[in-house]
Formats: sequence, C-alpha cells, structure tokens
Amino acid sequence: MVLLLGSSAAFSEDIQKLDAAVDQIVPANAKVERVATGFDKWLEGPAWTRDGTLMFAEIPANNIDQWSPGHGATVFLHPSGYKGAEPFKGPEPGSNGMTLDQDGRVSVAGHAQRNVWRFESLDPHAQITILADSYQGKKLSSPNDLVYKSDGSLYFTDPPYGLPTQGDDDPQKELKINGVYRIPNARQQKPGAPPDRDQLQLIIKDLGRPNGIAFSPDEKFLYIAESGKNVWMRYRVLPDGSVTDGMVFLDASSSPGVGGPDGIRVDEKGNLYGSGPGGVWIISPEGKHLGTIHVPERVSNVAWGDADAKTLYITASTSVYRIKLNIAGVRN
Repeated sequence: MVLLLGSSAAFSEDIQKLDAAVDQIVPANAKVERVATGFDKWLEGPAWTRDGTLMFAEIPANNIDQWSPGHGATVFLHPSGYKGAEPFKGPEPGSNGMTLDQDGRVSVAGHAQRNVWRFESLDPHAQITILADSYQGKKLSSPNDLVYKSDGSLYFTDPPYGLPTQGDDDPQKELKINGVYRIPNARQQKPGAPPDRDQLQLIIKDLGRPNGIAFSPDEKFLYIAESGKNVWMRYRVLPDGSVTDGMVFLDASSSPGVGGPDGIRVDEKGNLYGSGPGGVWIISPEGKHLGTIHVPERVSNVAWGDADAKTLYITASTSVYRIKLNIAGVRN
C-alpha cells in the first residue's frame, strides 16, 4: 500500500455559537485538528471501524483509504468504484458513503459502481456481497450514502453525482427519479449471495438530490440532506419501515459560506451534525441551528470515532479533521 501524506495541526476560533446549548456539546477549549492531508480534491464517506481505524473515500482517485492513530493514512482499496476498461468520463469514479452493520462489517455506497455492497471482513481482499444494484429492472444511478436501522434493514440515497455528467439527463441514467431506498434484511443477507432485487423498496421519490442520511437515536425519524435545495428533511418512520410526513427540518439555502447539506450523523441526545455552509452545522432535535464548527475547507461528511464515540471526524476537500465533543455519537 502507498503511504499518503499526513499532517497534524490545530485551528483556533473554530466554533460559532448561536445558542447557549452549544456549551453543553462543545468543550470550552475544543479545537479542530487536521490529522491527514494531501488528498485528491474530494474526500467522503468516513466510517470508524471496530479495529479502531477510520475508513473514507477518496472519490476522484477511486480509492478507499484507511487512517489509524499514529500511523497515518494508506490506500486500502483501489479501484473502489468504477472498474471499467475505458477511462471514466466523469469527475467522481470512486465509491462514496460507508457505514457499519451490527456485526461490524463495512457497507459501501458504490457511487460510480452503481450499487451498494459489503465487505465480509476488514480486508481489501475480503469477500464482497452486493446488497442492491437495480430497482424494477433498472440500474441504480449512483448510491451516495447509507444507514442501517436496528432491524437490519439498510437505507440509502441515490442521486446522480456518480454518473459521468452528474445530471438527470445523463445518457446512462435509467431511473427517472433520484430516490431513497430501503433494503429489508440487508444485515441478514448471506455472504456472497445475490441481492433480492424484488424486495428493494423505494420509500422517497420526490427529492431532487437526496444525499446524507441518518436516523434519530430512537429511530422515530429519518433525516435526509437535500443538497439540491440546501435543506435538511425529516420524515416520520412507520412500523413497516416506510416513511411519511416529510418536512423541511432546517433550511440553509440563504446562509453564506462555502458548502451545503451533505453527510449527516446524530449524537445520543438527538442533535444532528451535518456539513453545511462554513463547516459542520450542529442542529437541535427541534431543528434549530445551534452553532457551526468552522473548518478551513469545504466539508463533505462526518463520523463518530475513537473508543468513546465522542470524537467527530470530518472529511473535507483534501483533508481529514477531528474535534472532541462532550456527547457521544450514535455510531453508524
């Protein structure tokens, strides 16, 4: 494997406090620390493994990389997404979001590979299980981000960002909608078994650019980052796993700053953390913008890491950052 450039640096004046509740979330002396840098244009999809490492997607380089404390970052898997013989014609040939199931296996939004898949062990040569690749006989567009529910079902978003033109009129796009899907019993799918394509459920079909995805801690609500309109959406989860009562949870469309709604995670108190204008937005369970963790690059996604799940790891344009917080996150 190739060792990638690493760097550690701390940045002061990192927190914009808009509400006193931030003081309960962010320690008074908290600093954003850069732990790795020098990557190719756009990092995404971080996930903290049970081996105590951070995996993330280096999309333009078509890599999944792995960072570990004291050792820096290395290329874990290449290619991670597109595997065609001809050069990829778009800007994002790699994989995208990652998450863990309750067995600690890493599941991946294939993005330019146009599927959702799972490592059966934490090894670049591990067996791969395809969890979804089509809906009603048509190829998925480019799965972007994903999250497990406690019943073992897997939810994922499918905008067109991994297609060559990244547009709805891309010649390769087979589905007219940019949907949010549910794979029932994804965790229970046997290693190496083909996906049960007839069981894939389309649960949201009226969003323009569904992106980041997360559940509230009690799983009563599903959050979606809508990167086309720069808003976060909230849906009520029904007993059968479908969703209803979609509403705008928070609108960032008029906010200044670089970036917008993309990857999201929640903490144990139900606060939402998501990439937004200027960095990582901290949002209360009631949909109030409590504050922003400023990051010196455009932020893509976040993940909870370290043994106590109180460190928020942040992927940005060319670097990985982290900040220690007071409340543990919900790992997913």
